[in-house]
Amino acid sequence: MDNHHSGPVETGASMDYAEHEKTYDMFIAGAKWGTMVVVVLLIAMAAGFFGGAGFIGSLLVFIILNIAGAFLLR
Repeated sequence: MDNHHSGPVETGASMDYAEHEKTYDMFIAGAKWGTMVVVVLLIAMAAGFFGGAGFIGSLLVFIILNIAGAFLLR
């Protein structure tokens, strides 16, 4: 618990803004790609269960939509 700050308490310690921006950009990218994969998985499951595509058809839908999503989200 070695918190020795030289300034007032309100300002706190100095921040590394470059590291903060890098972490924020990584979080946004992970949220974007993770959301895309989950939505594609749900669409592929719906195609397999309700569309009559079966396992192979839903797997193809999953792969094709992931490729299309990767192309669009670049």
